[in-house]
Amino acid sequence: MQRSHPQKTPLVFFRTSGGNEPVREWLKGLPGAERHAIGKDLMRVQWRWPVGMPLCRPLGGGLWELRTGLPTGRTARVLLCPHGDALVALHGFFKKTRATPDEALALARNRKKELDQ
Repeated sequence: MQRSHPQKTPLVFFRTSGGNEPVREWLKGLPGAERHAIGKDLMRVQWRWPVGMPLCRPLGGGLWELRTGLPTGRTARVLLCPHGDALVALHGFFKKTRATPDEALALARNRKKELDQ
């Protein structure tokens, strides 16, 4: 009997029309321990996609929220969407309230629309 090997889902960063990658830039500006924790969770998502709670939560409309508790006590979120054969990191932020901020959702939805066009 042959075992199937897990496939890694490629992860790409959303790129603006100006060539910027906002999530990559946000990650690069973080302290090393926080960047490492988020990167580790992004890797987990790539190897286990589709994955559910507690790591990822569906937000509807094709958006997913990667949830990372950081060693500094902060809570980071990366909003993702599947696109073609890859996952696209649309927006990254620190969660300060229980609900995902409307501005963060609107930004991710607009970026997803750009991808879909």
